[in-house]
Amino acid sequence: MRFDVEPTGVAVLTLDRPGSLNAWTGRMHTELRWVMERAENDDGVRVVIITGAGRGFCSGADMTALAGHAERGGYDPGTAPELAEPGYGVDPSFEADFAWMLGLDTVVIAAVNGPAAGVGLVLACWCDLRFIWSGAKLTTAHGRLNLPPEYGLSWLLPRLVGRTNANDLLLSSRVFLGDEAGHMGLANSVVSDAQQVLAAARSYAEEMVRTVSPASLATTKRQLSLDLLHDDPAAAVNSAQHLLESMMRQPDYAEGLRAFTERRGPRWSQPPSPTGGP
Repeated sequence: MRFDVEPTGVAVLTLDRPGSLNAWTGRMHTELRWVMERAENDDGVRVVIITGAGRGFCSGADMTALAGHAERGGYDPGTAPELAEPGYGVDPSFEADFAWMLGLDTVVIAAVNGPAAGVGLVLACWCDLRFIWSGAKLTTAHGRLNLPPEYGLSWLLPRLVGRTNANDLLLSSRVFLGDEAGHMGLANSVVSDAQQVLAAARSYAEEMVRTVSPASLATTKRQLSLDLLHDDPAAAVNSAQHLLESMMRQPDYAEGLRAFTERRGPRWSQPPSPTGGP
């Protein structure tokens, strides 16, 4: 993997096995968690964009690894004995493979520039936002390999595209294109040129970093994640009220007001914690 931090507050994580369309390995899984923990602890990183090198995003699990599972008669994740734990400590419900992305304060965007199959589609779905090339081939893939939906996709996908669309994609394991992903709401933006997907995601991310305060960005993501865990609108309202009272005492609230009235761009300070602490 390559990880490039830009001075804009946006970082780009590139899956870098272009010869295999960035097929997934245990090493990549280990590196993803390590890199995202690094990003989460870096005050200079507000948004991470995940994309693929070459012509693909991630074509799914590496076929050699899949063959090894069959030979061993069971699943072997191939990850390091000790894994980084980004997003842990927020809620136990987030402390599992890929679910930890819900516990991050950092916003994560998938720039899907080519095929995304199996775990590749899983990775894109666990991101907060998705920019997808219109011609990208996408599939859950599991059914063709006598496998279940992976990494919580049966929980996540209905929440992204609704039960009807999720049933279709999960039960059939069919291939669908980026254009269809846009129609069903899986893509936040469908980009007609594969070479421009990363640029479109970067432009969006830079504008978000520029206009939204760091604390508001992290807090909003935290609210969205935690509110997935309950069906209690009053709890959401009361939590938001507590955060409102706390965040209005922070310097960036006054700065946001000044920037609005003076018709200029905001000059945000370093972010306090999402709960309003120091």
